[in-house]
Amino acid sequence: MSDNKLHTITRSERERALLIGLSVWPEERETTLEHLEELELLADTAGADTVLKVVQGLPRKDSAFFIGKGKVEELAQVVKDENITLIIVDDDLSPVQARNLGRMLERKVIDRSGLILDIFAQRARSSEARTQVELAQLQYMLPRLTRQWTHLSKQFGGIGTKGPGETQIETDRRMIRSRIAHLREKLERIEVQRETQRKGRGDHFRVALVGYTNAGKSTLMNELSGAAVHAEDRLFATLDSTVRAVELTPGRTILLSDTVGFIRKLPSHLVASFRSTLAEAREADLLLHVVDVASSTVREQIKVVEETLKEIEADRIPVVMVFNKVDLLQPGDETLAELRERYPESVAISAMRGLHIHALRSKLVEMVEETFCERLVRIPLARYSYFTKVYDYADVIGKEFDEEHAIIKIRFSPKVRDHVEHILALAMAQEMSPLAT
Repeated sequence: MSDNKLHTITRSERERALLIGLSVWPEERETTLEHLEELELLADTAGADTVLKVVQGLPRKDSAFFIGKGKVEELAQVVKDENITLIIVDDDLSPVQARNLGRMLERKVIDRSGLILDIFAQRARSSEARTQVELAQLQYMLPRLTRQWTHLSKQFGGIGTKGPGETQIETDRRMIRSRIAHLREKLERIEVQRETQRKGRGDHFRVALVGYTNAGKSTLMNELSGAAVHAEDRLFATLDSTVRAVELTPGRTILLSDTVGFIRKLPSHLVASFRSTLAEAREADLLLHVVDVASSTVREQIKVVEETLKEIEADRIPVVMVFNKVDLLQPGDETLAELRERYPESVAISAMRGLHIHALRSKLVEMVEETFCERLVRIPLARYSYFTKVYDYADVIGKEFDEEHAIIKIRFSPKVRDHVEHILALAMAQEMSPLAT
């Protein structure tokens, strides 16, 4: 299989999964069921078919068996009867909990973080993404290096056992720590390269697409830029950031970047490993928060994205809410109206069908122009030829002449201020002087 092609999991290769959720309080049962629906999508993306979903209500997590020993004993027979090969828990398990569940159920057990890491391992295509995922996997694996995990990897294989290498679980902690150090150094070098690339794009207004996974960021990227970014109706369809120039109107071009999708309980190791990729969001001038407005958990998804932006220190950047998939809303659904009341500067679109994209483009032009500076300058006609070079960076919005001078009002982006000031300095070599700033 070529490195730049996604692995296609055939039906015969797919595992049969039991999903387990824990409802700490009885009134949270409905929320837990919604979370299991998302976990089912994650399992499908990883290559497993969900056979059964179980919600256990307890006052608190059981420290030894997560859902309690009695419930595990009850599920042991169900697992055998239904020929279930994989247990997925919608929370992070301690090494002790994972080991106890595996022993009693006699099946491979993975938690939510392990599942997400496995999906990233399958879908990482670029060298950078593979390095980021490997680092996150090793950091996740390090405290879980036990004989039980080695046994399970040999016995079952498949989802949850796709480590960075076939023998990584059998490697001692010292070798893994050495590998982690090496990967961190590699990512630091990549970050330096990315920083150089971003500096080279410094003259442009930068917009980053952020949002919950499968909200439609890549589809919107393709619609706005004409880029052929991979997009499909699956969680984490794309991992690598893509940057494209988008001409909004003549003379108004932005750099638009797509970023990896966020999700509830995104593993902290993964967030840390993808910091260089997420820097596109941290250093943008504007964020487009793409929201699947037709999702039943739309408000929770918005909250998750806002919390993740805060975690990666991107919460200070201006945000425009983009409510996507309006074509999928049911008649009478008040969700969009309620959200637009909460976010009055938002835009509602359907990226898949191209609905209201013009409104989004207009909003982007408005946001770009709000950052522009205006300046009035008085130029000796003898030096006017020097000043004409500023036309490459600024718009002339007013012009008057007298016998010896041109009085010109210009408008420009703060990102090209240095270029404009340099040209003005040349023209100021004689009598030119600024009238206003």
